[in-house]
Amino acid sequence: MAEKKNVLLITVDQWSANYLGCAGNNEILTPSLDELSRYGIRYSNAISSTPVCIPARRELMLGVTSKTHGDRKFCETLPMPCDIPSMAQVFRNEGYQAVAVGKLHVFPQRDRIGFDDVILHEEGRHKEGMKQDDYERFLARNNHAGEEMAHGMCNNNYFYRPFHLEEKYTATNWATREMCEMIMRKDPTRPAFWYLSYAAPHPPLAPPKEYLEMYDQMEFSKPLEGEWTKEDPEKLPFAYQYYKNLYNWFDKNNRIDIAKKAYYATCTYIDHQLRLVIGTLREQGLLEDTIILFTADHGEMLGTHGLFGKFLMYENSVKIPFILSPPASCGMVCNRVDDRIVELRDVMPTLLTLAGLKVPDYVEGISLTEPDHREYTYGELWEDDRATRMIRTKTRKLIYYPVGNIFQLFDLEKDPNELKDVSGDPAYADCLNDLKAKLIKELYGSDLSLIKDGKLEGLPQKKYDFSASLQDGNKLFQGRDMLLQRGYR
Repeated sequence: MAEKKNVLLITVDQWSANYLGCAGNNEILTPSLDELSRYGIRYSNAISSTPVCIPARRELMLGVTSKTHGDRKFCETLPMPCDIPSMAQVFRNEGYQAVAVGKLHVFPQRDRIGFDDVILHEEGRHKEGMKQDDYERFLARNNHAGEEMAHGMCNNNYFYRPFHLEEKYTATNWATREMCEMIMRKDPTRPAFWYLSYAAPHPPLAPPKEYLEMYDQMEFSKPLEGEWTKEDPEKLPFAYQYYKNLYNWFDKNNRIDIAKKAYYATCTYIDHQLRLVIGTLREQGLLEDTIILFTADHGEMLGTHGLFGKFLMYENSVKIPFILSPPASCGMVCNRVDDRIVELRDVMPTLLTLAGLKVPDYVEGISLTEPDHREYTYGELWEDDRATRMIRTKTRKLIYYPVGNIFQLFDLEKDPNELKDVSGDPAYADCLNDLKAKLIKELYGSDLSLIKDGKLEGLPQKKYDFSASLQDGNKLFQGRDMLLQRGYR
């Protein structure tokens, strides 16, 4: 029987597929990922179907959709399903040692979800009972207790400054060194499943000074804004207006450049740190027998259409990097781009198959070792006024906002940047009706009330009012920067 392969799964938080040199972005420096792509396979239509941290990570770790794992609402205190073994548990059941370093974003926070051990970084979140994560404990041991957020940058905004301590105290460098340590301490009698989960480039944006300086002379292109964004605000989707309003400080171009510089610098810092992890695999004689996969939980709008963050179904939010580097012995053709629609639920069956293991029957994803193609992906997020749904094929995208019963249709083949909404164009009427029918088939639960006589009728349009939104009881995004700012602990 062939020796089992090691597996290294690397995820980043809030990184769009478009922010890679190998994807044609000439402004960002990602030499390591470009090289990994050159010697591997880059999947150019990888989609986060529920583009926010917790639901996306549940899909990644369980191999199932949000309908099955139970969260399309960002439920911070929802435990992982007890009847669906995680990817880590499946690997362990097959004799693997399984270790995670970095962000898990599960509840309870110290739930190992099947890993032998988790070296945890929770970005300053302290839920029921947890006083310190392992990154905070590391800082405390080195006389910097409570200083993890002392740079003053919020983990949900785009101001920036250089990191306030020595580079070795950044969460990115800490996670890199912890993973290298795990690789060096591998049990030689067992294969390994390593999960390295960086919390960046999700804000706070506080990379080392040297990485900010790399972009000092860069002239950034202006973020693209769709023609549809210029419509009467009362006709625009409520959710779009809600999220656009969160970051109105960045309405001016020079301020958008500030955000882009810091974000790109943070990405480049991660890119360079990956060289240390891959180099450690090489030094330990493990690289040739290790499957490497790099991806993200969701994307980042970074000013496109006037938006920052994720949450909505536009390309920079839902399209994620997905680079697979299999060992030569796996038999996959590399140095290519694969344009199949890929989802996070495909990670688990792909890695298990490449490792020579059986994929559990409950897994809903597709192994990318097979020639199967899905026709489309269905996306969903929220069940309140911000709710949005999506059907995306390789060439078309339908976005649906229940509030206002608003449809947007984009021809991704002609208009990959979603600049023109063609939902009202008679030439696309058949396409629009076909995607609507597909969407209706996917709806479940409370969404069924949006359908009447087989058609989507949605909910009445709601005018966005910032003052009123402060009174609506939804505390998650009120005062997004200051009320979520963390200080000294």
